[in-house]
Amino acid sequence: MADVKITVQKNGPYIVVVDGSMTIVDHEGKEIPHKVGRPVALCRCGGSVSKPFCDGTHSQIGFQGADAAVRAHEEKE
Repeated sequence: MADVKITVQKNGPYIVVVDGSMTIVDHEGKEIPHKVGRPVALCRCGGSVSKPFCDGTHSQIGFQGADAAVRAHEEKE
């Protein structure tokens, strides 16, 4: 069984590191190609043109992770 590490970047993507191979599939079950053995950055902001992969759009649209978004909302109240 492969070791998997998923790191949530502050206001950025999920970084997935797998010791071995992994398969990424879309909603229809089709395999999405990626570079085997390399870390994968998965979009979390919803704005990436290359979903499910991160393309850096989060930094251009001011994406805030859930903890920052909740704090900002609470400060407005």
